[in-house]
Amino acid sequence: AVSNLADVSCKCHGVSGSCSLKTCWLQLADFRKVGDALKEKYDSAAAMKLNSRGKLVPMHSNFNPPTGNDLVHIDQSPDYCLKNQSTGSLGTVGRLCNKTSEGMDGCELMCCGRGYDQYKAQIVERCNCKFHWCCYVKCKRCTKIVDQFVCK
Repeated sequence: AVSNLADVSCKCHGVSGSCSLKTCWLQLADFRKVGDALKEKYDSAAAMKLNSRGKLVPMHSNFNPPTGNDLVHIDQSPDYCLKNQSTGSLGTVGRLCNKTSEGMDGCELMCCGRGYDQYKAQIVERCNCKFHWCCYVKCKRCTKIVDQFVCK
């Protein structure tokens, strides 16, 4: 699925930088580029079904058939927003989320559009830590009230 993202890299070997021997290899693109390409293929994967002869055919005949470079699927991905015993998904109800994040930990994505509740929580954390020679760190315990957000 990502072989077209591989580049040829080469290195020269020889006396005083001469290129009397050249070693080349295929090198995969950086992780982010590969991940983005896979995500794009996943999002556009073609829904397929088995016909009466056991051959994979497109679920919807009005779409172009997939090419050898496309991803296909027979079953829909499970909805991880909801609890599902058969897939082992616990869902996202009651999970802590970050109200200000636009990433996967953000309340908008994690709560799957259901919204979230806000509450005040008292947390205890280490504070005023000092290094003592030699060799340990001594901290005090501080209590503070913070806003927390949980998915509905």
